[in-house]
Amino acid sequence: MAKHQNVQKYKYYKIEDGKVVRLKKTCPRCGPGVFMAEHLNRYACGRCGYTEWKKPEKKQS
Repeated sequence: MAKHQNVQKYKYYKIEDGKVVRLKKTCPRCGPGVFMAEHLNRYACGRCGYTEWKKPEKKQS
C-alpha cells in the first residue's frame, strides 16, 4: 500500500478578478467537489471510475 502524498491544491485553482476559477475538470457523476485526473488520452475520476476519452487531434496537411 502506498503512503499518502500531499496534494498541491494551488495547482487546481486560479484567482481572476477576485474570483476563484477551477482549472481541472470536475466529474459529472460525483459533482463539483471531485476533480478528474488528466491522462494523455482520457480524463478519469478516481472516486467513481467515470472516464471520458479525449478526441484525437487531426493533423492538417
